[in-house]
Amino acid sequence: MPVSRRTLALPIAAVAALAACTSSSTTTSEPDRTAGAVPSAEVTPAWDTSPASMAAIGDSITRAFDACSLLSDCPEASWATGTDTEVDSLARQLLGDPETIADRTWNLAETGATVADIPAQARQAVAHSPELVTVLIGANDACAQDVASMTSVADFEAHLRAALDLIREELPETEVYVSSVPDLLRLWSEGSDSTMARAVWQLADICPSLLAGAGDDSAAATERRAAVDERVREYNATLEAVCAEDPLCRYDGGAVFAYDFGSRHLSDWDWFHPSREGQAELAALAYERITAPTL
Repeated sequence: MPVSRRTLALPIAAVAALAACTSSSTTTSEPDRTAGAVPSAEVTPAWDTSPASMAAIGDSITRAFDACSLLSDCPEASWATGTDTEVDSLARQLLGDPETIADRTWNLAETGATVADIPAQARQAVAHSPELVTVLIGANDACAQDVASMTSVADFEAHLRAALDLIREELPETEVYVSSVPDLLRLWSEGSDSTMARAVWQLADICPSLLAGAGDDSAAATERRAAVDERVREYNATLEAVCAEDPLCRYDGGAVFAYDFGSRHLSDWDWFHPSREGQAELAALAYERITAPTL
């Protein structure tokens, strides 16, 4: 008598069930933790190209020293937070009218500051909870009394990290823009042929590590200037590396250092600090970097 398929299916199903029971009795059952699981992925915070408030920390460049008058800060001409229409500062381009700038920007930079002063400035900045913090520092660290007195790269990094870590700990969503240190050797080459510039540099003792004996073309003077240039490049490499560790930090890519500035970009009073035109270029470079949707 032929055996139906249904009749065969019953014992086969029984054997399969018995095998399953036997298997489960000899092994420890574990929940399937991978079933339906979505692989974890670290989400990179989105960069806001239109921050509504900002604080600026740094040195005399951000204070626009000697941009308007001799031996004076001129914050209204600052590349970062100024209201001068000729400069068209970062704040003007991001925030607009002077009243908004006055309410939503804080220029906490200090003339003469070095990177060692940046952590204290950062602490002042976080008290205002800005959506953007700009950092431009390092020129005074290279412009020491002599080459031996320049801030070491290790110390430069330590102070920079302390400042940026403080900002990130206190303001996890605040963006940070980090400018490169300007090309100081180019500054020397722009002014060294001017009798007036050399006289001012000497009388005012401006950046002696680089500008002392500005007309001296001896091997020793050339070597000294090369050492300052190398230190500036090392500072910039440090700024880039430390900033790269934070997804909400943007380095300018060396744009300020690489900018082909001329004598018109330098103060008429000291041939060292940026003029209004120089401040305007700094603002334009920063705005381009900060408002870029992707990098």
